[in-house]
Amino acid sequence: MEGKVHGGILPHIRSHKGYVPGVQPSDKDWIKLNTNENPYLCSPSVKNAINGEIDDLRLYSSPDCKSLREAICRRHNVSADQVIVGNGSDDVLNVLARSFCDWNHSIATILPSYSLYPVLASLQNSKLEILEFSRDFTLPVEKITQSKAGIFFLTSPNAPSGIGYDNNTLRQILTAYSGILVVDEAYADFADENAIELIEEFSNLFITRTFSKSYALAGLRVGYGIGDPELVNTLHGVRDVYNVDRLAQAAAEAAIEDFDHFAESLCKIRDSRAEFSSRLHSRNWFTYPSQTNFVFTEPVDSAGKKGPEVASSLYEFLKTQKILVRYFPNHSLTESFLRVTIGTDSEMETLNRAIDQWTANE
Repeated sequence: MEGKVHGGILPHIRSHKGYVPGVQPSDKDWIKLNTNENPYLCSPSVKNAINGEIDDLRLYSSPDCKSLREAICRRHNVSADQVIVGNGSDDVLNVLARSFCDWNHSIATILPSYSLYPVLASLQNSKLEILEFSRDFTLPVEKITQSKAGIFFLTSPNAPSGIGYDNNTLRQILTAYSGILVVDEAYADFADENAIELIEEFSNLFITRTFSKSYALAGLRVGYGIGDPELVNTLHGVRDVYNVDRLAQAAAEAAIEDFDHFAESLCKIRDSRAEFSSRLHSRNWFTYPSQTNFVFTEPVDSAGKKGPEVASSLYEFLKTQKILVRYFPNHSLTESFLRVTIGTDSEMETLNRAIDQWTANE
């Protein structure tokens, strides 16, 4: 009976492997520096916005997120027909994959990068065209422009390295690439530059953003995309109609309107990032220059050794201290590194003490 029930599952879904998120501890005693969440509270106005919707939960949310889209438009100086809102930016990325990709139409990306992109290709039974970064994580502009894929996913700034990319480089790609370049700007608010100014110049540019990081709303799942009106209109027909609930829409609108709180949070994270990076350099740990809310660093033990075993050792030791960071052992460019989310000053100091203890034990 069981075999008959499940026998109709598509072959590519049977072999599909889902996205693996960072560890989510069951209690709050952990210092959680593994999923790039904002360590500070969201805007105080968010609570009032949510409370204002409680009595209307019997009603469906706005199907097109009209008020929130207008707030996004004001922030980025774009028009409403250029914006689509999703249940997190992952939802927008998923809608893009559903619109562009199948077994005969490939997705392209560069690795290492956000591990959701291969998952989206797998769900669509699409071929995944993979380019590989060199150790410095510079963009292989010529190889990207030569891609035959209809859509190319590019994280900028890159995760997990934290490296940012300038608009002149993106402009070179957009001028020569024949498909849609999706610039996933989940961490752009922490960067020196972003691609919003290129939207009016290139119809083959599509930008995704999230409220999870800089706006501290990871628990509500709100993201958005900005692109050519014709493409956005098509995507609206593909997405789920009520894909963002009432509470999330109200909270995101309140958060994006509170610019002072947003700017203060960014400033504190950038300052802490600079301080922690300085500490890592003083340890002689190679650390990529970050334009995100995390750093990517190569641990060195007391004997001066580095490599996958050393990175794994520190990762496991920090877990014994109830500190979570992220380790990616499955790629040659990441296996010797740890990705560390920037937390509060107190959390970062606790982390530094734990690293000192690990070094002494080693």
